[in-house]
Amino acid sequence: MNAEFRRRAQNLLLLDIETVASVPGYDHLSERMQQLWSKKALRLRKDNYPQTDAEIFYDQAGIFAEFGRIVCIGFGAFYWNAQDEMSFKVRTFADEDEATLLRRFKDLVEKYPADKLVLCAHNGKEFDFPYICRRMLIHGIELPRALQLSGKKPWEILHQDTMELWKFGDFKGATSLDLLAAVFDVASSKDEMSGDQVTRVFYEDKDVPKICRYCCEDVVVLAQLYLRMNYLPLVAEKNIDRPA
Repeated sequence: MNAEFRRRAQNLLLLDIETVASVPGYDHLSERMQQLWSKKALRLRKDNYPQTDAEIFYDQAGIFAEFGRIVCIGFGAFYWNAQDEMSFKVRTFADEDEATLLRRFKDLVEKYPADKLVLCAHNGKEFDFPYICRRMLIHGIELPRALQLSGKKPWEILHQDTMELWKFGDFKGATSLDLLAAVFDVASSKDEMSGDQVTRVFYEDKDVPKICRYCCEDVVVLAQLYLRMNYLPLVAEKNIDRPA
């Protein structure tokens, strides 16, 4: 195993977040927020598909930090077991109270040296990292130093994004984690559910453990993809430590 990767892995944290609409439905928003959502819905409404503001809210509010919330954060790290085999441990934070969830994540991040920690997520620079920061600000939680990115030069930011790595400077479009997993022959995380079902599973099924399992598997796929992109062998299934 590459000695340089072993060194970097000590301060590498791979993550994924699951988000939903901030409230169960459009009617639960304050009048002020309803008006603001309706303005946004004008831009989100699909041509020749007359969705109502309420339908668009249920389907898409979760992707906007102003109208959504985080219900699960999955995170994982590489390590080497007693047999000196590369292994991967993945866990999740989930809580009905988003502020509690975010404080737990902050505590985790602050266990790492802020000037060495590398956070990695798929589309993390456009979604996961800013979403976490925005929700922390909304709850009045001071950002951990590793996420205080304002004013930093690009080369001073250590965090990585597998979507950005795949683009090689091409900004024409996005490539999903699931598609890259298929391209690199990595097992899919979409067997039990998919991302567009999270709001329904959270509010209607009230099945947070299912969301956590799904989030865990996304982090595993992310880890395997990260290895493939760095010319490294995949972690053997027997060496992936998931929650019991």
